[in-house]
Amino acid sequence: MDRPLIAIDGYNLSLEQGTGVATYARGLSHRLKALGAEVGILYGHRSSAGKDGLLREVTFFDPRGDLPGWRRPLDDLMRMAKMRFGVDAVQVPIGSVETTALSARLPAFDRIWNIPSLYRAAVLGFGASHRFGRVRLPNAPKLMHWTYPVPLTAEGPNKEALPNIYTIHDLVPLRLPFTTLDNKKRYLGTVRGIAERAAHIVTVSEASRRDIVNLLGVPEHKVTNTGQAVELPDVATLKPEALVRAELEGFFGLHWQKYFLFFGAIEPKKNVGRLIEAYLAAGSHYPLVICGKQAWNAHQELGLLYEDDRREFVPRGPIEGVQGLQRKLRDRVMLIDYVPGRLLTGLIRGARAMLFPSLYEGFGLPVVEAMHLGTAVMTSNTSALPEVAGDAALLVDPYDTRAMAEAIQRMDADDALRAELASRGPKRAATFNAEDYGRRLSEMYARLGIRLGA
Repeated sequence: MDRPLIAIDGYNLSLEQGTGVATYARGLSHRLKALGAEVGILYGHRSSAGKDGLLREVTFFDPRGDLPGWRRPLDDLMRMAKMRFGVDAVQVPIGSVETTALSARLPAFDRIWNIPSLYRAAVLGFGASHRFGRVRLPNAPKLMHWTYPVPLTAEGPNKEALPNIYTIHDLVPLRLPFTTLDNKKRYLGTVRGIAERAAHIVTVSEASRRDIVNLLGVPEHKVTNTGQAVELPDVATLKPEALVRAELEGFFGLHWQKYFLFFGAIEPKKNVGRLIEAYLAAGSHYPLVICGKQAWNAHQELGLLYEDDRREFVPRGPIEGVQGLQRKLRDRVMLIDYVPGRLLTGLIRGARAMLFPSLYEGFGLPVVEAMHLGTAVMTSNTSALPEVAGDAALLVDPYDTRAMAEAIQRMDADDALRAELASRGPKRAATFNAEDYGRRLSEMYARLGIRLGA
């Protein structure tokens, strides 16, 4: 049987420190390869598009690109104009550059294409014209699977039509507009455009599927929840406990089962501000470790930690009935920037419990990863999180800091509860396995006329 060529985008794959969507795209590429497809990745790196193949490869792997900053506005205008009529992707030769150091974040692929500044130009162009950009792919793929809602459509090398499907992970900019920086008018125009023209829409949970059907008016038969697979490398999950303990102490000064952990982007949607408030109210003697990049409005989420911003709350002298207002919060809450996956899995394994009271998630990858590693989890009773966690996590109202504080106290004091959740977690996480995910993908692609088989 011929291997069908399926193209996916590299929009999030190009991010150096990755996101949940990048993890999804990498996982999709590996499943497609395992199912017997040929995989092409369409990137938008600011690299050479000339005839010199070696130069195209070298500049593709140079994150700085080759465009002087002063030329950016002119380049943007030129690319936005071209995109209305269609731009051609150019294949990037692979093999000369040593990529071993990048292997953890590279997808599975048979070929790589690139269009310089593609995704930047697409977003800017849609904001100006409200039109989707057009890209032409060589090698005539059977289908284009966009892993993120981008205002682009793909066609074959001779402008022949091909199915374009889009993964919409969630509609957070519409459901919780106050938690994101997205231009809401542009975002709504993009997802409505996708709803009108997509051959199919893919999502990752029933909660997101309901939102897409209800908010965008998409017919139910046109939206498929494939879920996603959660796979962690054996080199991290099977690492001896003694070595993990040594890494925790050596790298972070932490001790096994002697800290609580949150990991993820620090932004309003993740509810870190309320989590810190609840943790402090819980009165635990174990520190709270917050691991993640500080994104938009992180300063507000972490406000309790910045003592210079809290002077009005610190009394000049003792107040009857009030103690400890001058405590050093930094001794109780530890901030860690982004860490590589090989260390993050150790942080998760060694935690007393993982606390993830996000306001809204389309899937909730951190919850599944923690359950997979046998760490007790507290998470929210909203959006897709109850659907993902099942009975393997302690669920709380993420808007109720008192309820969260009481849940943290239970996690702190109740060894039997933690042990029970830690036991249920791997079994629940195992339901998000690669084989079932591949089967759901195969069934969805088959409805579009593409047969896959390992």
